[in-house]
Amino acid sequence: MKHLQERLRQIDKRGYKAYKSIQGTYKDRDFTLHIDYVQPDPFANPSRIRVEVPKKVAQYNKEWYDSPHRKIAFEDFITREISKEIKKEKKGRRGSGKSGLILIDSPGQEILNRTSAKVDDNKIEIRLSLGLPAKGRRIISSEAIKMLCTNIPNIVRSGVLKFNKDDLIKQLKLIDQQHAIREFLKENDYVSFIANNSILPRKSGISNRPLEGNNVIPFISPKSLEIEIPIPHSEPIKGMAIPKGVSLIVGGGYNGKSTVLKAIERGIYNHILGDGREYVITESSAFKIRAEDGRRVEKVNISPFISKLPFGKDTERFSSEDASGSTSQAANIMEALEVQSKLLLIDEDTSATNFMIRDGRMQELVAKDKEPITPFIDKVRQLYEDYGVSTILVIGGSGDYFDVADNIIMMDEYKPIDVTEKAKSISERLDNKRIKEGGGSFGDLSNRILSKHSFKPFKGRKKKVANKGLHTIIYGRDSIELSFVEQVIDSSQTNAIAYMIDYIASNLNDERTPINALIDKLYSEIDKNGLDVVSPYYGQHPGNLALPRKQELASAINRLRSLKVK
Repeated sequence: MKHLQERLRQIDKRGYKAYKSIQGTYKDRDFTLHIDYVQPDPFANPSRIRVEVPKKVAQYNKEWYDSPHRKIAFEDFITREISKEIKKEKKGRRGSGKSGLILIDSPGQEILNRTSAKVDDNKIEIRLSLGLPAKGRRIISSEAIKMLCTNIPNIVRSGVLKFNKDDLIKQLKLIDQQHAIREFLKENDYVSFIANNSILPRKSGISNRPLEGNNVIPFISPKSLEIEIPIPHSEPIKGMAIPKGVSLIVGGGYNGKSTVLKAIERGIYNHILGDGREYVITESSAFKIRAEDGRRVEKVNISPFISKLPFGKDTERFSSEDASGSTSQAANIMEALEVQSKLLLIDEDTSATNFMIRDGRMQELVAKDKEPITPFIDKVRQLYEDYGVSTILVIGGSGDYFDVADNIIMMDEYKPIDVTEKAKSISERLDNKRIKEGGGSFGDLSNRILSKHSFKPFKGRKKKVANKGLHTIIYGRDSIELSFVEQVIDSSQTNAIAYMIDYIASNLNDERTPINALIDKLYSEIDKNGLDVVSPYYGQHPGNLALPRKQELASAINRLRSLKVK
């Protein structure tokens, strides 16, 4: 590191661009520092560095990363430790703009596959971003030396060499248990599990941390739905299991229906110890469906739900620049099926009413030949019987769904009660004479093929591919809005989606491969070589990416306004 210190002293008080000269690799006793990218200006995006700690120095065990789920958990743990150490370092400005900033892509409540820390048989690599110090636009060498040669080594040594191994083992044991529950659900035809004593409510609408206090009601399964799952490192765990099929969550307002669905929705991800939802586990392909007025739809087969539109508009290849609530919800379902989602999650509150139900009285008034929409109530059972796709619905206002449900769970002051038999009895006693619509089968699913002309990443002569926070991707002149794609939970996922779209565009060599196959091919490449492969900084510093699911990637592609389907 002496060479780095000397170089920094030589450029003291020079213009900021002189920092470019420090790019390169520097050896220290315990680690190797790579300065991959130097920002051109103190107000620009931060510089990027990597710190490699050899295995013989870090002394970590093979068993800590000997399976895919353990590797993700170990890397997540290291990232959290580095994040803690960064916060301990003295804060305060070291000059203009972003001077003095030290960042790692810090995780939240979920354990995601990130690029912030990587572990292999040779080393642990930490990827950091930092703001090199300047006064105005003049270099402050003394602060840069302190930052690169003291603060960064201290952070890395504490985070990688001195962490509490007992805490790591707890996280690894937890991820083993979560993995075991996921495998059990697959093997025994369940789509979701909520362990007894889980804490489902969150602290607030803007906080993903668990609600605390004496009024918090732990989740306890109804006995009729309770199962016991064997898990490693512990006694078997008990809780409520939701079988494959059609399940309803019912109850009065403010009794916990949507809270349970939100927990199930987030159960596609593993959570950290103390989150309250550590043992809420959901089928990994589950997708939240909602109406999305105004979204663009490109040649989606929505004919199972909508047909015979006015003016002969084709619903087998339906397109719209401004879809309605019902057509957008139909498109969202069909696009989810296109990428093999096996569980749909629907909340009545965020659905189009005319898409969900047409009651007997309305059927009497408006004849079927005057109504192009076949409501979801008439397709949800067929969807399961024809394609094995289950559905969990939050329903508060339509008892007609009792007829098509396998399981009905009522939330009463945040306590779940199995009311299946009672609801079925009510259904038989109070026949509302509703007529089933939509034919004897669900209908055909389509696999669309993308046109090469869909992707236009350039804005003028400059390529523009980036995320803008959690909900927006800038792609060339287009903006992809993901506000209603509710299972994107981290802006680093959004960042990864942007690069993944561009990776697909760059490798789209023919126009014969369906969307789902293109996505599968990309994920196979990621499984083989890591998420780094989609980064424009591949081989250097792709430290701010988190892996989204195929469903969220497909959702972003489908919302690209320049999308063209052959």
